[in-house]
Amino acid sequence: MSTSIRRWIETDTGHRVPNHKSKCRHLHGHRYRWEAEVEGDVVTESGVSEEGMLIDFSDISRILTEHIHDVVDHAFVVAEDDEQALSALAQMGNDHRTVVVPFIPTAENLARWAFEQVAPHIETAYGNRLRLAAFHVRETPKSWACWRP
Repeated sequence: MSTSIRRWIETDTGHRVPNHKSKCRHLHGHRYRWEAEVEGDVVTESGVSEEGMLIDFSDISRILTEHIHDVVDHAFVVAEDDEQALSALAQMGNDHRTVVVPFIPTAENLARWAFEQVAPHIETAYGNRLRLAAFHVRETPKSWACWRP
């Protein structure tokens, strides 16, 4: 049996869903919550810093900050084939952060993208059978998406 823990960060990130039937087709932003769910064995080696833990929460925070927060915070995430949004954002010049992705940036797709960014860094952390079990993305207080492999 394994134990699981969760750690999250938040970002202010913009996007649009270009083919959406309603207002989400417009450029807009959210206060996203990016939450990693990690499973594994509790470290039992006596005297080590991580004794009694799966992984130090600060290590998860560092990984999430580097591979999610620092990439998408105060940026617009745009599908690579969304020429209208890319053109509009290009008008802002170099003083703008645009993250181009090969998918429509819905919460569902962002959850999978985040999983793929974070998983390699979790699974090589301590060697105690750690794995990223799921990635949860909250787009609004009432709307979450989760991706599990």
